[in-house]
Amino acid sequence: MDKELRRQARQAAADPAMAWELRIGRPGQTGRVEIRDAVHLWEPTPGWLNTASYGLPPRPAVEALRRALGEWQRGDAPWFVWDASTGRARAGFARLVGVETDDVAVGSAVSQLLAPVAASLPPGSRVVVPEIEFTSNLFPWLVQDLDVRTVPLSEVADAVDGRTALVAFSVVQSATGEVSPVEDILAAARANGALVVADASQAAGWLPIDATRFDVLVCAAYKWLMAPRGAAFCYVAPAVRERIRPVAAGWYAGEEPGGEPHAYYGPPLRLAPSARRFDLSPAWFSFVGAAPALDVLNAVGVERVHAHDVALADRFLRGLGLPPAGSAIVSVDLPGAAERLAAAGVRAAVRDGRLRAAFHLYTTEADVDLALNALT
Repeated sequence: MDKELRRQARQAAADPAMAWELRIGRPGQTGRVEIRDAVHLWEPTPGWLNTASYGLPPRPAVEALRRALGEWQRGDAPWFVWDASTGRARAGFARLVGVETDDVAVGSAVSQLLAPVAASLPPGSRVVVPEIEFTSNLFPWLVQDLDVRTVPLSEVADAVDGRTALVAFSVVQSATGEVSPVEDILAAARANGALVVADASQAAGWLPIDATRFDVLVCAAYKWLMAPRGAAFCYVAPAVRERIRPVAAGWYAGEEPGGEPHAYYGPPLRLAPSARRFDLSPAWFSFVGAAPALDVLNAVGVERVHAHDVALADRFLRGLGLPPAGSAIVSVDLPGAAERLAAAGVRAAVRDGRLRAAFHLYTTEADVDLALNALT
């Protein structure tokens, strides 16, 4: 054993990423790791400012995926070896947003996880949504026989009244990076008995979130959680669980007598008593990559990620002569900016004619300066 430890120590001395992984310890362990000690887990080409479109995976996630793909190719592993990552990722997301693991359901997309919530509302129920809301948190309500009202984000709280059954909004808006007035919306909803559904896809991973404050909170994992596309999570508060009909229930939502998961064959209906009754059969390899990515986030700590990301976003805004916005996503109106950035090798996005740039824990000051030099 001593010989193996010495071998690992020698490898770590030449490989900073290996040193970081040894210091963190076993998967799922929560630590307090400085970002400077974790950045070696990424190998981005300079100029990636587009995490709001998709995040870049850390090395442990990529290696886990490569192992699983090799096992699949050779037929070397039973499916439940890969499926174990689903439970590990579920637990990692629960830690990230401060909830119990049993209160988290898994699926592949935000709209997929919201569909049962929308289908459970009585016909004609009023739903209030911001007018710039991403369609994954809008279409599930619109396809039902519901009274959907869209208003400017700043007016959402005022639009909630005694007729409102549910208010749905993104914690951080995809198009603009604006952090929603969560406190105002929650206060209005609670005062009027309305359910609160939040989409944290552009927030979880860089913005500290206490999911217990919402009735339902959904999150696609391929952005700030840096997971493969095809993994998504849904917190369902125990107090509202019985009000939602699991209309997409399948084998993965089942539970055999004695608490064993997954009812394979035949009646009667036997769903898990936890939020797992809303599970949708997972895309295994997406969760194989999601689990180690969440381990990394939890090891570093979302508070540290928040400070790092917002500092870089504010540096970018200051360089353009603009005030800080307090978000890891910035939206600026700069004609021709996308073309100038592309020529400099900087990858960002354009939304509604405005440049959208996003800054995450693998972003450096050099990335920011590269973009500023191209723009100024």
